[in-house]
Amino acid sequence: MCGFAGFIPDSEKRDNERIARAMGRRIAHRGPDDEQIYADDDYAVCFRRLSLIDLKGGVQPMKNEDGTLIVVFNGEIYNFRELRDELISKGHVFATKADTEVLVHGYEEWGKDMLDRLRGMFAFVIFDKKTKKLFGARDIFGIKPFYYYQKKGEFMFGSEIKSFLEHPAFEKEVNFDRIPDYMSFEYVPCDETLFKNVYKLPAAHYFEYENGSLSVKRYYSIKYEPDQSKSLEEWEDLIQETFTESVKVHKFADVKVGCFLSSGVDSSYTLKEVSKVMKDVNSFSVGYEEKKYSELPYAKEFSKAIGVENISNLVSADDYFDWAAKIQYYMDEPLPNPSEVPLFFLAQNARKYVKAVLSGEGADELFGGYPMYLQGGHFMDYSKIPLPLRKAGAAVARKFPDIKGHNFLIRGAMKPYQRYMRNNYVFHYGKDRDRYLLDSIRSVDPADYTKKYFDETSHLDEVTSLQYADINTWMQYDILQKADRMSMANSLELRVPFLDKRMLELAVKIPTKYRISGETTKVALRGAAMRQLPEKNAERKKLGFPVPLSDWLCEDKYYDQVKEAFNSSTADLFFKRDEINKLIDDHKSGVHKDMTRVWTVYSLILWYDEFWRNEVKSVLAE
Repeated sequence: MCGFAGFIPDSEKRDNERIARAMGRRIAHRGPDDEQIYADDDYAVCFRRLSLIDLKGGVQPMKNEDGTLIVVFNGEIYNFRELRDELISKGHVFATKADTEVLVHGYEEWGKDMLDRLRGMFAFVIFDKKTKKLFGARDIFGIKPFYYYQKKGEFMFGSEIKSFLEHPAFEKEVNFDRIPDYMSFEYVPCDETLFKNVYKLPAAHYFEYENGSLSVKRYYSIKYEPDQSKSLEEWEDLIQETFTESVKVHKFADVKVGCFLSSGVDSSYTLKEVSKVMKDVNSFSVGYEEKKYSELPYAKEFSKAIGVENISNLVSADDYFDWAAKIQYYMDEPLPNPSEVPLFFLAQNARKYVKAVLSGEGADELFGGYPMYLQGGHFMDYSKIPLPLRKAGAAVARKFPDIKGHNFLIRGAMKPYQRYMRNNYVFHYGKDRDRYLLDSIRSVDPADYTKKYFDETSHLDEVTSLQYADINTWMQYDILQKADRMSMANSLELRVPFLDKRMLELAVKIPTKYRISGETTKVALRGAAMRQLPEKNAERKKLGFPVPLSDWLCEDKYYDQVKEAFNSSTADLFFKRDEINKLIDDHKSGVHKDMTRVWTVYSLILWYDEFWRNEVKSVLAE
């Protein structure tokens, strides 16, 4: 729902309203329905609206009764009606029926403690005209984005980094120090970005900016407290009850809402719940002409079985490669997750019919859905063997790499944070990464970024530590990043009922044995889903949004396109040309298939070209 961009004016005399308008128009795709500006000598902001609730009254920026507090807000507050009633009982006067107004009156009444009361997805900023202070926050999962730029007394903020390009004081620089981290994770695993002096406000944090000083603090922490007293059936009952209620509040809007549908249990469960309370709901799916990668047959079969119309579209190789560069522009930072491209086209098609969709993101991280968590369970058992023996097994495995269980034996001798697979998801730390990057770029061990999450859960089991690390990194910087950007690029709001405060409060109490067991993931969630879905649907294995990209990269047309980029002057800024050429050549010839590495290098090149070489003209000129 919407986007905003703003800044604190410095002492230089500029046309603050004009600059704010230009910043907002750079992200007009987030809010095509309305544009509103507030600008004075102390504060300037542009708000772009995608109208979903209180279509006539929910105009932003929004003020309190005396006009001293000004709020801009992106997201949805799902318990706003309860909060509204409470605030009215305390004497606050509301002028609209929009959830936005709860924030400004809530801040009046409770200050930053308001954050503990909010249930929803949000990023917002409140400016106090009396104190000249900015206060802002981001939801507990990081569903909605928030960036800020700080340098030489300049402070800018916004829903997307690209809005900063319109400010005359913004200095666009590559943050070369974080390139190695991107190469390992496929994202920057901290509050920095690949734009120098641009930062992400982390999930579950708030900030205060006053007199040139910035303070960022956490307001919410996830605490796992497994409850061993309940049976599996009781947990399934609680999941069903809580998820039904979550879907009910997430579907609330004054416009038509639809559902994304893949072949997985999460989206199927979501659609089934929505169909119980919305009779005219549509499901939206995407596929390929290459049938072995397409999930469309399942989506159509399942939708028909529950009486829901499925609307689908196909993505061709030409579509994929033609839009790859523009998608990196929409992402703000390079993200080489291949599923973002079909997600873009899925959102593009859905937007022809609805303005908001529900989707299944977050279920894997909360309820134990990734195969990696099963491995964590196996390592827990293996760790019962004395460490000296495990180290001896690792030493043998290193000498004889062809032995069965080679990787397991090596990783089994490591500490949990060291064997966390996402640390080296793409390129490994050390010689492997240095082989491709220019010698001048250096960084720390990727495990140093994620160790703190394992330290914070050291009193818990390894499976829980893996989930906690994923929620704080992979989910926030990859899964939710592409979900927001690809939907909002098409002016479509994406809502995620699994990532709800009440769902989280339930998930952290479920014992590990009801999250993973043997070779089964999401045990309790699957059990709850099985009550609503056909057994074959509830038990489907995770496919992870399959893409035929590996095959396409072997075709001459697309190989040549990537090869040209690998031999460009842009590539020479980051990589050793001979090595990345060998990477794509080996993939095409079949010597060593590695789509993930090829696409990681290519995405960085596309991103740089979009923002430094092919950047669209500034809207300030309009």
